[in-house]
Amino acid sequence: MEARDVEGLVKEIKQTVRESMDYAKDTDSKEVLELITRVVFEKSKTRYIGATDKYSLIYAVYNSICGLDVLQPLIEDEEITEIMINGPETIFIEKQGRINQIETSFDSKEKLEDVIQSIVSRVNRSVNESSPIVDARLNDGSRVSVVLPPIALNGPILTIRKFPKNPMTMADLVRSNSLSAEVAKVLERMVKARYNIFICGGTGSGKTTFLNALSDFIPKDERIITIEDSAELQIQGIENLVRLEVRNANTEGKGEITIRDLIRTSLRMRPERIVVGEVRGAEALDMLQAMNTGHDGSLSTGHANSPNDMLSRLETMVLCGAVIPIEAIRQQIASAIDIIIHLARLRDKSRRVVEIAEVEGYSEGIIKLNTLYSFEEEGETQDKKIAGTLRRTANQMQNISKYRMAGIPHSL
Repeated sequence: MEARDVEGLVKEIKQTVRESMDYAKDTDSKEVLELITRVVFEKSKTRYIGATDKYSLIYAVYNSICGLDVLQPLIEDEEITEIMINGPETIFIEKQGRINQIETSFDSKEKLEDVIQSIVSRVNRSVNESSPIVDARLNDGSRVSVVLPPIALNGPILTIRKFPKNPMTMADLVRSNSLSAEVAKVLERMVKARYNIFICGGTGSGKTTFLNALSDFIPKDERIITIEDSAELQIQGIENLVRLEVRNANTEGKGEITIRDLIRTSLRMRPERIVVGEVRGAEALDMLQAMNTGHDGSLSTGHANSPNDMLSRLETMVLCGAVIPIEAIRQQIASAIDIIIHLARLRDKSRRVVEIAEVEGYSEGIIKLNTLYSFEEEGETQDKKIAGTLRRTANQMQNISKYRMAGIPHSL
């Protein structure tokens, strides 16, 4: 069947199904699927519809009524890592590191808006013209960002960052050349020795994925509290795990629960480690204080182009929420964070660990960094892949006290 015929038939079947549904009682998805199947087979009595086309029609109508319409196949495609909708007619996807536009589109602006409302309502959030920006998530943990008109000039904008059903482990990252097995072993010892580790990098560099992989090294008998804007971490194997998520204000501007609120609350919940998904603003001060008050081994991420840039951004974040002398802020940062891991997405679209630096301390007005590993590019392969190695520098690690306290041998 031609695409135009399929589109027309889908609309016809949807109309028939909706007229046949009993809205006076709850109808589960199985009953809807059975109803759609009956209607499709009835239609096939008056016109030829092949077996493959029947399945496609049933699937398309079901997704339109019970799923996320044309997005559902994209959500279910495990090779797609990002979905970008720039209005109802323009959809881009990222697959194997490459971004391409696809022919799929929504029937109308209203249908796209319906899908957006369906997504945000599932996590008790709202978005409208008076509050046109919201972050949400799908049931599988995929991150969702929504921007509506009048802020978005070319129609409703929906961006979905997907995460694999089975989170990537450190072994997976080693196999994909994000880092070496030697460095992975070093990071494992650091996590077990309870070093406070901060992961930084640009958008799409793999910070959340790396944080998930790093969390696999946390001893399984510890009590962990995760704090996120939109819950997307997939920490596994920890039984004593508490997951906290922020809450937006209601239509009256009340009831907001921020990351700052959650960090402060978490300190009264006897955490052994606190994992903050991403630090973006004034909550940086609360996170640093938590790291400085006995919660060693905490992990977090932030946007920055280098470890030095991350330190500067943390200073700025703290200043957004408190009037504190810059010297006091730098001392707080230097005593709270032990290790900064910098990730980058290189020109061949690969994601690599490009630097691991120790926060050595604060002296003469500056925070001193001690680079332990640095990525060195060695050229390109025939298929334009970057060849390079995360090499050990000549610098010796200075803060080895946590290794000693944990009884873990170190080789840095």
